[in-house]
Amino acid sequence: MDLNITRGKIDEIDKELVSLFEQRMELTKEVAEYKIVTGKPVYDKEREEEKIKALTSMTEDAFNKRGIKDLFTEIMSISRKYQYQKVISSVSLPVFEQIESIDLKGKKVVCFGEHGSYTEQAMEEYFGQMPDSFNELTFRGVMDAVEKGEADYGVLPIENSSTGSITDVYDLLNDYDICIIGEHVVKVEQALLGTQEAQMSDLRRVYSHPQGLLQCQRFLEENPKIKGITYDSTSSSARKVYEENDVTQGAIASRRAADLYGLKVIKCPINDNKTNATRFIIIAKRKIYLSHANKVIVCFEVPHESGTLHSMLSHVIFSGLNMTKIASRPMAGRPWEYRFILEFEGNLNEEVVQYAIRGMAAESTHFKMMGNFYTR
Repeated sequence: MDLNITRGKIDEIDKELVSLFEQRMELTKEVAEYKIVTGKPVYDKEREEEKIKALTSMTEDAFNKRGIKDLFTEIMSISRKYQYQKVISSVSLPVFEQIESIDLKGKKVVCFGEHGSYTEQAMEEYFGQMPDSFNELTFRGVMDAVEKGEADYGVLPIENSSTGSITDVYDLLNDYDICIIGEHVVKVEQALLGTQEAQMSDLRRVYSHPQGLLQCQRFLEENPKIKGITYDSTSSSARKVYEENDVTQGAIASRRAADLYGLKVIKCPINDNKTNATRFIIIAKRKIYLSHANKVIVCFEVPHESGTLHSMLSHVIFSGLNMTKIASRPMAGRPWEYRFILEFEGNLNEEVVQYAIRGMAAESTHFKMMGNFYTR
């Protein structure tokens, strides 16, 4: 066998395939024009399933049958992407207003945790000045305040570099009619705090938010006499230790909290990862995005079937957009089925971003635009 001859034959077939593909795309243009006139949706699931069934029936070879299914599924996916660019009116984009900067004049900001929390620190660093602010002790409390108009903006933690996503916040983002307009990262150095008289040997219980305990898991394992106990937040834990003034009680919190509540820093840092950092999000009820926003976040649900997630992600990949994160969350009442949160680089002004969003919105059973924000 002469491999060069075989490869030459493959090259000729590939040329024919390219020519046929271009012919097919010309016909796709006609389909798009028809749908513009009639208002028909781009995605016709039943039609595509029937076509795949017909095409795979043309071969008896099991491997080729699978290959033909994958090939034509991808070809039809590309055809849809082309149509989404043409049939603009078929899928409306979420309406977001572009702004140049965030105006704090007459505005209120709510953040998670007691005074002295890392979230409060993120709020002050992000806004660059001390805003008219108040604190809520739960994630839901922050969401409620923003949705009800009691605050114009809210600040919440969403992900830690050591322990991953803060899943409760992702779930709330889907439940509330708010959007993410900004992001800020804070380096987190967890400190072991106690009363002014306390020594390490005195401590028997340390309180902290579950994330704080997770970030210091190795320290707790190395000091088995100290029991970690979950509490509302790191700053609330510091306040508890201050108020109860018990040398056997400590808190895992920030130096900032220690200064605020007059506690002693017994050891710092005690977090496992020395590059520990937390992402905080800025949320608003008003659907806005900054003109220099460079990251999009969406939430979607798809049928629990083979290939549906791949189809959704292909809209981002085909548009040449860089996907930066994907997370899944279980859906209530539907065991082992999930909704997905997807982050990718881009700005809502960009056509490729609009094409990707339009395609995902059309082909999902539930789609929510969660925001377009700036990240360094």
